[in-house]
This record gives sequence, structure tokens and C-alpha cells, in this order.
Amino acid sequence: MIPTAPARRRSSLSASLGIGDRLFASADERRFARAIEVGLERVEAGLFDEMGFADELADVTARYLLDAGGKRVRPVLALIAAQLGDGATDEVITAARAIEITHLASLYHDDVMDEAPVRRGVPAAHMRWGNAVAILTGDLLFARASKLIASLGESAIALQADTFERLCLGQLHETVGPKPGEDAIEHYIGVLADKTGSLIAAAAQVGVKFSNAPAEFEQPVVEYGERVGVAFQLVDDVIDLAPPADKTGKTAGTDVRAGVATLPMLYLRQQAQTDAAASELHERITRDVQDGTPEEADQAITALRDHPVTERTLAEARRWASAAVAALEPLPEGPVKKALSTFADAVVERSS
Repeated sequence: MIPTAPARRRSSLSASLGIGDRLFASADERRFARAIEVGLERVEAGLFDEMGFADELADVTARYLLDAGGKRVRPVLALIAAQLGDGATDEVITAARAIEITHLASLYHDDVMDEAPVRRGVPAAHMRWGNAVAILTGDLLFARASKLIASLGESAIALQADTFERLCLGQLHETVGPKPGEDAIEHYIGVLADKTGSLIAAAAQVGVKFSNAPAEFEQPVVEYGERVGVAFQLVDDVIDLAPPADKTGKTAGTDVRAGVATLPMLYLRQQAQTDAAASELHERITRDVQDGTPEEADQAITALRDHPVTERTLAEARRWASAAVAALEPLPEGPVKKALSTFADAVVERSS
């Protein structure tokens, strides 16, 4: 017998967004925080139901990454945005579940394409069952998310389709790289906006759309979501270089070791064109990470982490987070605006 989701894993506003009741001083703000917690419990419980399959293997593989954890950032953002309207309506809960299932589905595919050995502290699905099963599991989850979103009507289907298109284009552009003559850094930011920002933006948008909030709030939360998504991924580029402080099983510099051109590496490559020391470090990383001893590879990653390009990446993340907060200007003052602003700040201060 599978226990209910809240018994297995209790999500919280603090765990999801790095914010909690301590930031909400008034009674109205505490009620707001409690409404998000209750909505998140409904989303969480429904996820385990929606991701069940009659097929025995699919039932196990589909729930594999769900069981492994996750912050549920996207559902929480949908629930926060919904407080601009009627709150966590049944339609908002359904949309939040669909968005999270879409996110989970994309992780199965991403791990296959990136050959990632670990996800959320457990072996990636393709390491357990092979590429074919991992890809098909992702496809099953995309189908389940589509079925959920279809129950909300034509506009929801269009929103989901547009978002899925951007997810795919982002992955395609990441795979093929920039075109000849295209700025590599601009290309990379565009990939982040498509792969991460689009789904976070969609999460905030469904919160407004299906809570009957004023339509003029949709565009601000969409702009906010996309910008905060870019900031989130840029901070991930920095976190990737740090030694693991938990039990995720990740090695420092996982992306760099896999040949992924993260922003610190792109900045270093750019600086190497005019700076001899940067050029030497770039060559060292390329050589030692690919062909050096484990100790040499570790030392090269450490040198990148300590180089000014990593701090420059953090500064760029802060710039995107600030732009996200600026997009919220048309929203009314209150706990929604406060929570979204606080999350943008928390994004660039997090360490995992």
C-alpha cells in the first residue's frame, strides 16, 4: 500500500522557496502563508494519484523522481500568484499539478541527453532502467500532464503547448550550440530562458489565469517567472562548482566535466581572447578535466571556482533577479508581491 503524499513528504513554503512564516508579520500575511501550505498539500497528494499507472513498470518509473524529492518551486509560485484572485481554486490545483508533472518529465529526458549519473540524490532513471525506459517514462508523464491541462480548456492547452515548444527549442539550441557569428553568452541566456524560465513563467501565469485574478496581472508574473528562472539557473552554474555539502552524490564541476559550457566557462573563454592568464586557465581546465588525473581535474575546477568569472556569474544572476522584482511593479502591495520579491532574493543567496 502506498501512503498518501503528505505522510511521505511534507512540502513547505520554506523548503520550496527559502521563505517562511517568519517573513509574514501580520495576521493577513500568516493566513496567506497558511493558504499556500494547504494548497501545496493538495497539489502534493494529487501528484501521487496522477502519476500512477496500471502498468507495473510504468508505475514505478513514473514516480521514481517524485519519490526522490524536489522543492516544488513551480506549484508554489502558481499558488502564490493565485492569491491575486480567488486563491487555490480546483483549476489552479489542477494546473499546478500539470506544470510540475511537465517539469518532472523534462528531467527524465534531460538526464538521458546529459548522461547525468545522479538526480536528486539517487541514480538517474536511465542509470536504473536504461535510456529507452527513461525516455518513454518522460513521454508518459508529458501525456499525463497534457491530459490534466486539457480539462481546463483551450486556452490552457495553448499555454501548455507553447511552453512545451519552448522547452524543446531550448534543449535543441543547447544541443547544437550557437550559430556561427552568434554571441555565445546571449545564446546561453536564451537557452536558460527557454529551458527553465518558460516553465516557471507558465506556473505563475496559470496561478493568475485560473484564480480569476485581473488579466492585467498575467504579463507581469510571466516576465517575473522567466527572469527569475534565468537567475535560478545562473546560480546553479555557480553551485555546480562548489564541493557537495550534502548527500546529493554530485561531484564539484559536474557540468564542466561533462563539457557543458556554463556561464563561468563562457566568461572565461571570452576573457581568454585578451588575457593571457585567463587563456592559460581555460587551456588547463580543458586539458585536465578531460585527460588529467582526478586530482588535476579537481584542482582545475577549484581554480575556476576561485576565478573572478564565477563572481561575475553571481552578479549576473543578481541582475536577473532584480529585473524579476522590477517586473512586479504593477502588482498591488501585499503578501503576494512580498513573497515573490523575497523568493527572487532567496534564489541568488541559496547554496543548493
